[in-house]
Amino acid sequence: MTRSITLPSTREQARRALLLIGAPAPSRLLVDVHGALFDGDLTMPALVALLREEERGRPGGDSSAYRICPALLSDLTAAGGLLTLSTWPLKGRIVTPRADLLAAIVRIAEFVAMRETAGAAAAALLRRLADEVPGGPEAYSVQHPTALADAARSALAAVPVAPLPAETVQRWEGLDEQQRLFGLPRVPQQRGRA
Repeated sequence: MTRSITLPSTREQARRALLLIGAPAPSRLLVDVHGALFDGDLTMPALVALLREEERGRPGGDSSAYRICPALLSDLTAAGGLLTLSTWPLKGRIVTPRADLLAAIVRIAEFVAMRETAGAAAAALLRRLADEVPGGPEAYSVQHPTALADAARSALAAVPVAPLPAETVQRWEGLDEQQRLFGLPRVPQQRGRA
């Protein structure tokens, strides 16, 4: 008897990693998290191709519940190299770099702590992420990844995060679906005449 094993699609693998991370994340982090914690073959080239496909839209009128899309900067343009889910609220799609990274580290470390055993790939990922947390390298241990989560949570509490300005929310409400998903086009800087 021949058994066929089907891996999740690139889109589903990216979604799984983003749901775990819970914040706008660099493509490289998605690949690393998925490779260390889930089965699959998520790669950088596959993510780039997926994002292009998502921006072109779905043939046949597929009305999927979610799309992989770029994170947004405060001016609602796309944040290059950072990905989010279309189903996240605006506040969750706007990049706050330090807070996003620390929140992701908390979630990843807690996820690893819930597992019975952490593999070598998960331990290497946490070791690398610990370098991003004040006191993280000292706090992290393979036996107690929750210590890294606690250190990241403490650092996150010290990061000021401003509420979204009302103007940003108003501007967001006036965007069409494509602009909400993929951001406003960047306006090239014009040089003044001398």
